[in-house]
Order: sequence, then structure tokens, then C-alpha cells
Amino acid sequence: MSTAHHNLSDYDVDSVPDASSMRFGIVVSEWNSNITGPLLEGAIATLKKHGAKDEHIWVQTVPGSFELTFGSAQMVKSGKVDAVIAIGCVVRGDTPHFDYVCMGATNGITQLNTLYDVPVIYGLITTNNMQQAEDRCGGTLGNKGDECAITAIKMVDFVCKLKK
Repeated sequence: MSTAHHNLSDYDVDSVPDASSMRFGIVVSEWNSNITGPLLEGAIATLKKHGAKDEHIWVQTVPGSFELTFGSAQMVKSGKVDAVIAIGCVVRGDTPHFDYVCMGATNGITQLNTLYDVPVIYGLITTNNMQQAEDRCGGTLGNKGDECAITAIKMVDFVCKLKK
């Protein structure tokens, strides 16, 4: 379903497991902080809403979205987290730089999910313009940070169920 037809902040609250014993890392890009800041706030608020404790949420920044892969890998390797949420925003410009950054970050996060037993959640917003990004960080289409937090909780629960 496309985001245009689905609010990113709408979900079935009853379908979300208790996150009180879960540990989360969030790696957030400093680039486009007017977008990544609200995404981060949404993710943290949603994690806490479902029981995550302040001391179990670690936030680290990286300069840009391309660096999300490295930052996420370091967070996974630390052994301190059950899931990582990678938050970034890339807005299309006049050069192919957008394509390289988006593809690199997407492939990198995908690779982390195949290499490690810690889920890395894709919270990279890739838009054609700033308005589309604003719509997805708490605007008319909700907050992608909320969606990422719910995904992180559900994926940790998924892994825990498999280990039982």
C-alpha cells in the first residue's frame, strides 16, 4: 500500500507486543534534521508508549544517510541492542547524488539484515521534494518514525519467538 493511501501513524495498538524488556538503538542522520528530528521523536515516543524504558533506547547520530549503514552496523556489533532503527531523509535534487545515496543506504541496510541476527529497520525517507518529507514526519501522512518503532518492536518479538 502506498503511503498516499495509508497514514504512517495508524496501527492496531493491540497487535504490538510489550517492549519493556527490549533494547533499541536508533541511528539518525544529521542531514535534513528538520525531518529526521521529528522522525526520531516519533520513534522514541512510540517505543515508550509500548513500554520501552529510557535506559534501553540508545540514540547516535551520523552525518548523513549514507552513513546509516556504518552507524547501524556498529550499533549491532555493540551487542547492546535487540533492534536498530536507521532514520534518514534524502530529497531528490538536480544531480544523480540522490540515486547513489538512496541505493547505497538501502543496499547497506539490507545487507546488515542478512548478516546479523539483529533487525535493522529501514527508516530512510526518500522523496522528490521537501513537502513530501514533511508530510511523512508528522504531517498529513503521519510519522514514519512511529511506523519504524512498531516494526522494530514486532521484529524483536519475532526473533524472540523463534529462539524459544
